[in-house]
Amino acid sequence: MTKSYLRYQPTGVFGVIASSNANVLSYHDKSNIVVAPALENVYVWDIRLGRKIATYHGDQNAEVTALANSSNWVQIAVGYSDGTIKLWNTKEGSSKVTLSGHKSAITVLKYDKTNTRLVSGSKDTNVILWDVVNETGMFRLKGHKDSITQCYFLDNANVIITSSKDTMVKFWELDTQHCYHTMVGHRSEVWDFVLVSNQTRIITGCGDSQLRVWDLTYNNNNNPMQVESNPQRNTEKEAPTGPVTCHYKGSFMRQSKDRVITLLSGDKILGCLAADAQLELFKIRNDQEIKSHIKRRMKRIAKKSKDSAPSSEMPLLEQTLEDEYYRIYSVRADAKIRSFLLLPDEVVNNSIKVLLLLNNNSLEIQQVNHGVKPIECKVINSLHVLGHRTVIRSVTFSSDGRYIASGASENVKIWNSSSHQCIRTLNSGYVLCMFFAPGDRQIIVGTRSGEIQIFDLASGLMLESMQAHSKNVWSMCLNPDKNGFISGGADQNVHFWEFELVSDEKFSTSSKRLSISLIRTLQMSEDVLFVKYSPDQRLFAVALLDCTVKVFYSDTLKFFLSLYGHKLPVLSMDISSDSTLIVTASSDKNIKLWGLDFGDCHKSIFAHDDSITSVQFIPGTHLFFSGSKDQAIKYWDGDKFEYITTMKGHHGEIWSIAVSPDGNTLISSSHDRSLRMWERSDQLVFIEEERELEREALFEESTYNTPQERIIPGESSTEVAMASRTTVETVKSAERIIETLEIYEDEITQRESFPNEEGPFNQILKALGNIKPEAYVLNTLKKIKSSELEEALLVLPFAKVLTFVKLASDWIKSEQELELVCRCLIFLLK
Repeated sequence: MTKSYLRYQPTGVFGVIASSNANVLSYHDKSNIVVAPALENVYVWDIRLGRKIATYHGDQNAEVTALANSSNWVQIAVGYSDGTIKLWNTKEGSSKVTLSGHKSAITVLKYDKTNTRLVSGSKDTNVILWDVVNETGMFRLKGHKDSITQCYFLDNANVIITSSKDTMVKFWELDTQHCYHTMVGHRSEVWDFVLVSNQTRIITGCGDSQLRVWDLTYNNNNNPMQVESNPQRNTEKEAPTGPVTCHYKGSFMRQSKDRVITLLSGDKILGCLAADAQLELFKIRNDQEIKSHIKRRMKRIAKKSKDSAPSSEMPLLEQTLEDEYYRIYSVRADAKIRSFLLLPDEVVNNSIKVLLLLNNNSLEIQQVNHGVKPIECKVINSLHVLGHRTVIRSVTFSSDGRYIASGASENVKIWNSSSHQCIRTLNSGYVLCMFFAPGDRQIIVGTRSGEIQIFDLASGLMLESMQAHSKNVWSMCLNPDKNGFISGGADQNVHFWEFELVSDEKFSTSSKRLSISLIRTLQMSEDVLFVKYSPDQRLFAVALLDCTVKVFYSDTLKFFLSLYGHKLPVLSMDISSDSTLIVTASSDKNIKLWGLDFGDCHKSIFAHDDSITSVQFIPGTHLFFSGSKDQAIKYWDGDKFEYITTMKGHHGEIWSIAVSPDGNTLISSSHDRSLRMWERSDQLVFIEEERELEREALFEESTYNTPQERIIPGESSTEVAMASRTTVETVKSAERIIETLEIYEDEITQRESFPNEEGPFNQILKALGNIKPEAYVLNTLKKIKSSELEEALLVLPFAKVLTFVKLASDWIKSEQELELVCRCLIFLLK
C-alpha cells in the first residue's frame, strides 16, 4: 500500500514592513497612508498609527518589483519578478486581471493621464503597452538592448519615452508603433529620467555626477505648450522628425559620486537618490526667481570688485542650469534609502516632506525645513517596530506553542503564534541561538559576543547577562529534565548550566528570580558549532568545526561515538523522540541519517542546492524538515529515506526553522527578514503524485519560459511584436477552443446524417441543458481571459480557423457578442 503524508500549508507571513526591491506609493497623496511592497504582497500602512489597513496577496513564488497607481486610485498595478502584472481594485481589494507578457522581472509601470493604458518595462528589454479597459496587451516595443529603467507617457502627444541600461533614451510614436528618435548623448547606463516644467524638459541620471537636461519641443501647431525660447535651435542639425523633438540644453552637477537610483519631481522640487543612499533635493526656480537670483549675484560681484563700477557697466551674467536647479539639502537616514517619494506638504511653503523606504525593513517620513539657517531635517513619522531591522538568525517555539521568539542582531521579538502580532521587543546583543526557559516566563539568549542573556517576558527587562564563552555562543540545548542546559561556543568549550533561583533586590524584594550557574565544562579540540541532547538524556552530541559529530554519555561525559563523513562542517542536527536516529545537516548540501546504537550511517542524501542551515524532526515521528540557503524547506521521511515535498515561499536564505511541540506548526526565518508559518492540514501527499507534479512544472518552465522568439510565417523581424506570450493557460485555452469546435463539427455532421431526429446528439450538450453547439462554442470563447485570447487563437489549426470564421459570420448576423467576435475575426484575418 502507498504511504501517504499530511501536507503542511502556508498560513501566514509576518515581520515584514516593506521590502526594498520596488518603489513606494502615497495613497491618494495622503502623507500618512503608504502603499509599500512586502515580498510577494503589497501592504497599505497608516504610518502615523502604525497599523496595516489592507493587504494585496500575491503569488508566493514571485516578489513585487514595481508599483504604479491610476490617478484616481481606483487601480494599483503591481509588477512581479516572474514578469506578470496584476491589476488590483482598491475599492474591492481584489485582483481579477493578470497580464502575462514579459519573461523576467518588471522594472517599471506607468499609467497614462486617462488611466486607460498602462506601459510596462522589464529586464527582458521589452516595453509592452496594455489596454487596461479591455484587459489585454496592445503591442510590444523591441529596440532596447538591456533592462528598461523608466517609461513615461507624454500628456500632449501620443508618445512614450523609455530609458534603458543600454545608455539609450528612445521616443516611440504610438500611432505608427515605431521608434522615431533615439537620444545618444550618454556615456553610461541611463538609470532614470524625469519630466519637469509641464513636460517641456527632460532630466536624465546616469552613472556619473552629471544630471543632463534636454528641452522638448512639441511639433503639433495647435499645442499651446509649444515653447521656442531658444532661437539658436533652428541652426542645430536635428530636424523635427516626429511629434516631439528634443535638444540638449546642458548639465548640472550633483554632490554624490555614485550612480543615480531614482529621480522624482514635484511642483517645485527635484529629488535625486544615489547609490550611496544620499537623497539630494533641488529647488526648481521659475523665471522671476532666476532673475532676482542673478541680480543678487551681480550685486555681490559689484561689491567685491575693487573699483566699484556702476551696475550699468557691469557685464550681464549668463543664466546657467545651476541657477535654475538650486541644491537645497542632502537627506540621509540610519540605513540605505532604496526608494523615496516627495509628499505634498500641507504646512508651510519652506518645508518638504519626503517618504523614505529603507533597506532595513522600515519606512519613515522626514521633514526638511529649508526656510531657516542651518536647514533643519527631522523624522516626523516612522514605522519599524513590527519587524526586525536585520537578518533573523534564530527562531523558537514556547513549550505550549502559543508564542514564537525570533532573534536578530539588534533585538529579540516575541510573537503571538495565532494572531502573528508582536507582543514584546527585548533589546539584546547579536542573537545566534535561544530557547524559552521552563515555564515560558523567561527566555535564554546566546549572543555573538559570547554572552548568555536572561530576559523576563512579563516586564521585558534583562534579568542577567553573563560572559559564558570568550567567543560566539553558537548553540544551546535545554536538558530533557528541564533542570539546566548546555551551551557550545567558538572557544572550543561545552558548558553545562543549572537553573537556580536567586534573590535580587533590583528585580523584586518579595520573590526570587531565575539565574544560572556553571557546573561542568567539557573541553573540545575544535570550535563547537552545535549541541544536542537525546530526549532520554542518556547521550548528547557535539558538532565540531572539523566536520565530525562526537557523541558522549551525559552522566560521565565519556566518549561514545564519532560520526564522520561530511566534507564540510555540520551546521545543524536533531535526535528523534525515541533517541534512535540522529540527523545531521551540513554546508556540503548533504543530510546524513545515523543510528545512535552503533553510529552507523543509514543514508546520505544530497538534499539542497546550497548549505543546509537547519534541520528538525517532527516530535513523535521519524519525519523531519530541512531548511537551506537555497530558499527552500524540504520535508523528508527518515525511515524510508524519501524526499516528500518542497515548501517554497522565502525570497532569501533560510537561517532557522522550528517545529511546535505538538508537531502541527512549522515556523521559518529568513534573510528577507520575514517569518513564515506552515500548518499541518488534512490534505494527503503521495510521493508519486508530487514527483509527477514537479516533472510537469519543470516541463512547463522549460517549454514556455524559453527566451527564443516565435517565428510567424510572413512576418519580418521588426521593433513591434505581439504583447502576449505563450503560457500554460493560453495553451489550455487553445485546447478548449479546438475541443468545442470539434464537438460543433460532429454535431453538424450528425444533424445532416439524421435530419429527422431532434438534437443535440453530444452528451456534453445534453448535460448543459440541450444547448445549441453554436452557443456552446461562444460560451467557451467568453470564458477565456481577455489577455489570453489572442495567444490562444494563434495556436488554432487552419481547418479549425475556417470553421471558426463560418461560425463568426452566423454570430454577427444574429448580433451575439459583437465586440468579442469582431475582435477574434480581425485578429485571425490579420
